[in-house]
Amino acid sequence: MAELVVLERDGGVATVTLNRPEKLNALTKPLWRDLGAAIRGLSSDESVRCVVLRGAGERSFSPGNDISEFRTERADKAMAIRYGQVMRDTLQALEQCPHPVVARIHGICVGGGLEIASLCDIRICGQSSRFGVPIKNLGLVMSYHELAPLVGLVGPGVAGEILLEGRIFDAQEALAKRLVTRVVPDDRVADEVGSTVQRIVEGAPLAARWHKAFIRRIQEPQPLSDAEHEVCFDCFDTEDFREGYDAFLAKRKPVFRGL
Repeated sequence: MAELVVLERDGGVATVTLNRPEKLNALTKPLWRDLGAAIRGLSSDESVRCVVLRGAGERSFSPGNDISEFRTERADKAMAIRYGQVMRDTLQALEQCPHPVVARIHGICVGGGLEIASLCDIRICGQSSRFGVPIKNLGLVMSYHELAPLVGLVGPGVAGEILLEGRIFDAQEALAKRLVTRVVPDDRVADEVGSTVQRIVEGAPLAARWHKAFIRRIQEPQPLSDAEHEVCFDCFDTEDFREGYDAFLAKRKPVFRGL
């Protein structure tokens, strides 16, 4: 059997692929579980500079959860709670991933697929991509853990519009709603993601991880402590900082080692 989640490495760049192309990469409980395991493994690997998350093929990122699985895995509340815990663990793994994560979106990005993409730091799609969360048609709701990233991206008003209407809309509307970072011609998605990843990995990896952590923390309601403010100056004691300014003064390209 083919792996449901394929992990490939090219130096510091890890590509994670949702691998059910025959089902447009529809999500199943085992796929959710394998995706979480892959992200947690990468999160603990300090040699990773950037993660690319995509669906297999170029027809679909993911249309969301596989409806055919509902009778066996989500037929009642108790079963749905167990299924939901697997989803929650994976979404939490994505949210807490210290490395930059870039979503490479081809085609359909709907429901659970959109939930996954919304937790990526940068989301790049093609002009023909389609987005939405039509779960009202199934009589379902998004749980708090699924909904929070969407509200964080688009705000409560737009999140309400997306859920209450359940429309499928195009890439330009997704861009206007801030669901995606960038829209490019369909045949340029791979190249644009590649260029984006290259810009990320050329930077200092410690700085990227700190920035991700700071952005996540500043959205929390608790006031920042003096110790947390002080962490912002830890970068001045790193070898990467010294390499950065030495390279700038010498007019050469820096080589960061994550130290």
